[in-house]
Amino acid sequence: MPILLALGAILLIALVFGPQLWVRHELGKHGVDRPDLPGTGGELARHLLDEAGLGEVAVEPTDAGDHYDPETRTVRLTPPHLDGRSIAAVAVATHEVSHAIQHARQEPGFMRRMSVVGKVIWFDRVATIILFSAPLLAVVIKAPALLLMQLALGVSLLLVRVLVHLVTLPIEFDASFRKALPILSERRYLSEEDLPAARSVLSAAAWTYVASALATLLDVARWFRIIRF
Repeated sequence: MPILLALGAILLIALVFGPQLWVRHELGKHGVDRPDLPGTGGELARHLLDEAGLGEVAVEPTDAGDHYDPETRTVRLTPPHLDGRSIAAVAVATHEVSHAIQHARQEPGFMRRMSVVGKVIWFDRVATIILFSAPLLAVVIKAPALLLMQLALGVSLLLVRVLVHLVTLPIEFDASFRKALPILSERRYLSEEDLPAARSVLSAAAWTYVASALATLLDVARWFRIIRF
C-alpha cells in the first residue's frame, strides 16, 4: 500500500508539474535572441494588429504572463517577448494577436470564453469564502454533516475553474495553429527552418491552460483530503 501511495503521489506530481516544466523548457529553449530576425515580438505584434485593421488594440508590457485582455483590448507581453528578438518572442506575440483577431471577428468560441471567465472569478471568490469559513462554522454550529456539505460545495466550485481551462483549449489551438502558425509561415516572418521551433512554442502556448487546470487540481486534492478526514 505505501508503494502504491508513493507511486500515486509521483504520478500526480508529474501530471501537475510536467506540463508547466515543458512549457518553460520550450519558451526558454527558443527564447535566445536572434539578431537575424527583423524585429522584436512587440514590434511584430504592433505590425500584425495594424495590418489586421486593429490599430485601436494596444501593445503593453506585463509581468503577469503573456495574454490578450479583451476588456481593455490590449495585447500584453512579458519583457522577454515584448523586447526580445527570438523565435519564442515572435511566436508568442503572434499567438496573442490571434486572440485579438478572434475577438474582433466575434468568433463564437472566444465570445463564450469571455462570458464564462467573468463568472469563474466569482466562483473562485465564493469557493474561497466557503472553504475558509467552514472550520469556523463547524466550531460554532458543531454539525459535521454541514461541514462536509460546505466543503464539498467549495471544492465543486473550484472544479469549475478546471473545466473552464479545459474548455478553452480549442480556442488556444485555433489561435496557435489556425492563425499564428499560418501567419508566420505564409507571410514569411520566419524561415522554413525556424517553423518547427515556432510550432513547439505555439504548442506550449496553447497547453498553458492545461498546465493551469492541472495546477488547480492541487487545491482540489487538498480540500478532498480535508473532507475525507
